Amino acid sequence: MTASDQIKDTVTSHDVVLFMKGTKTMPQCGFSSRVAGVLNFMGVDYTDVNVLADDQIRQGIKDYSDWPTIPQLYVKGEFVGGCDIITEMTLSGELDTLLTQHDIAFDKAAADKIREANG
Repeated sequence: MTASDQIKDTVTSHDVVLFMKGTKTMPQCGFSSRVAGVLNFMGVDYTDVNVLADDQIRQGIKDYSDWPTIPQLYVKGEFVGGCDIITEMTLSGELDTLLTQHDIAFDKAAADKIREANG
């Protein structure tokens, strides 16, 4: 199985996937930590893929999405964005809307707290 096949299988078989440096419990870069922190705080059930554990996946995800940086968030098989985009979507409420549209459970009160703290 190629890296691209493996990535496609992962993003299509899980509702929410975060390709990141490290894991959801031990992020290994600030950008990955920020996105994982938002998802963790909001109680989103997601699959984490540590790109540092596999060089083929690390490069493969950049090729797959045609996006040069990590982390990368996927919802229902669709690429959503990296750290800056997820941060903006969280603060604007767009992430809430996206998760709701796809029937992904999350803690709305926690999302509101993030916005209050950064407003």
